[in-house]
Amino acid sequence: MAAYVAALASHGVDGFAIGLPRGRAEAAVPAYRAAVASAGVALANVVIGGQSYGGRVASLLAADEPPAGLVLLSYPLHLPGKPDWQARTEHWPRISCPVLLLSGEADPFARTALLREAVELLPEHELVTYPRVGHGLGPVIGDAVERLAQFAARVKASV
Repeated sequence: MAAYVAALASHGVDGFAIGLPRGRAEAAVPAYRAAVASAGVALANVVIGGQSYGGRVASLLAADEPPAGLVLLSYPLHLPGKPDWQARTEHWPRISCPVLLLSGEADPFARTALLREAVELLPEHELVTYPRVGHGLGPVIGDAVERLAQFAARVKASV
């Protein structure tokens, strides 16, 4: 996430990375909540998110305590080769903030057709997919950061 934080800073967007404990995403939500609180910001006034597991943790927090916006980078919709995605999205209908999802079309953790179906559970979402990109947006980080900065600006303007 350090590359994203640095690139966002060059766009005038403040951010920080959170170190999360490994294990079940649900068990990491308190650590995410504590990290946001320790930054001295109100959750309702910020955009939160993360890459893969971090995005899943952020989405679980957003379902219980709405932030201003949520960014999901390479969301782990399902295990590779196992297209059962409902368990990892059952909380999505409770997410009331705008959501930006960026995903590679070659991501083994999120088949694009399934992701397009799953995002319909989110009341307000924007999905951007990148051809020939896997689980990680390094090859398209410039475009991803530009979209993140634009999303943050739109969300900030509405708060």
